[in-house]
Amino acid sequence: MAESARDYLMFRLYGPLASWGDIAVGEVRPSFERPSKSAVLGLAAAALGLRRDDEDGQHRLAQDYGYAVEVQSFGQPLRDYHTVQRPPQRKGADYVSRREELLAVPKEDLATTLSYRDYWQDASYIACLWAKGDTPIYPLVEMASALQRPHYVLYLGRKSCPLALPLQPQIVEADSISAAFDGAMFKDDIFEHLSKGERIRFSDEKLGDTVMKLIRRDQPDSRRRWQFSEREEYRLTVIEEGAQ
Repeated sequence: MAESARDYLMFRLYGPLASWGDIAVGEVRPSFERPSKSAVLGLAAAALGLRRDDEDGQHRLAQDYGYAVEVQSFGQPLRDYHTVQRPPQRKGADYVSRREELLAVPKEDLATTLSYRDYWQDASYIACLWAKGDTPIYPLVEMASALQRPHYVLYLGRKSCPLALPLQPQIVEADSISAAFDGAMFKDDIFEHLSKGERIRFSDEKLGDTVMKLIRRDQPDSRRRWQFSEREEYRLTVIEEGAQ
């Protein structure tokens, strides 16, 4: 069934490296293969200057907007090897910074933690947000303006993953999410250089009849406590004309 026309906020996410988090246990820090809803809302919050400890604001942001993403290129996986100094546990100790914690003990008492962190190289995405109701916490126009001149520095999941191209936020009026993706226009489109001829779309809402339904645990519940709940997500593959 066709949707009634509404506004969609579209913006591009591209960088040499990106990392979107996943359930992390022990020394391995994996990454989802595409931007999670929590990551994109976190990026929008940073652009708007919304702090993580603003529970009410963060909750409104998580509840007031629908989310979709088009993967133009999944990129190539990269695993980085890390060593991290670790001081012994000291009950009752309170430190204002990690540096202070490390300097509080002799060097010979410091242990080493080995870890692996996963990234995606040369991945490209188009993010899409829309207001679920008539009175979202931020109008889409205000959000687009903030993405052009962000309050905090934006990055693709980790601070070591800066943006490599402008976001180019734009408001697209369309009668469906797929039509919004088709109508978004970006300068210096890199899709033809990175893609194998298909675009994969994921959305909170159905994208048509030929879709796959997935479950993801990336709906923010509390940024302060770093808690997330499950949400349904729909997947649609779009084959470019002439692709092999």
